[in-house]
Amino acid sequence: MRLTREKLSGHGLAVVAAAALLALTGCGGSGGGGIKSDSAGQVPATATGSLEDLAAEVKCKPDIQTDADEIRQAICKNTDGKFVLATFATDRGQREWINDAKDYGGFYLVGAKWVAVADQKVVTALRGTLGGDMEVGTNHQQHSHSG
Repeated sequence: MRLTREKLSGHGLAVVAAAALLALTGCGGSGGGGIKSDSAGQVPATATGSLEDLAAEVKCKPDIQTDADEIRQAICKNTDGKFVLATFATDRGQREWINDAKDYGGFYLVGAKWVAVADQKVVTALRGTLGGDMEVGTNHQQHSHSG
């Protein structure tokens, strides 16, 4: 049996993810520069599978927060740290979610119909196992403090 909650709009999902992200990362980026593309050596092929499959790959027990037809989202914690892991029904839904969520800052590891969101250190460590592409959200901290 599959548990399904109300359908959430893309924007609603991004807000849910952003709230989880802010709780995990302490409200924004660390103020550092760009992401180092590959600090740990070779990046593996991008992982695929269900949210549970991906969580197992990075040795975390997912705490499911959203279980809807369009998105499944969980908070995970492993030896690298805490992160949000989400899987999507469609590529378009994934891209819309990422585009909305990136306004809240953070670092994103993007795979085929999945994304992991955390601080830069955690995302870099996850990439060593899951592969994927790294993206950076807008850092509003830089805009709100001048001088």
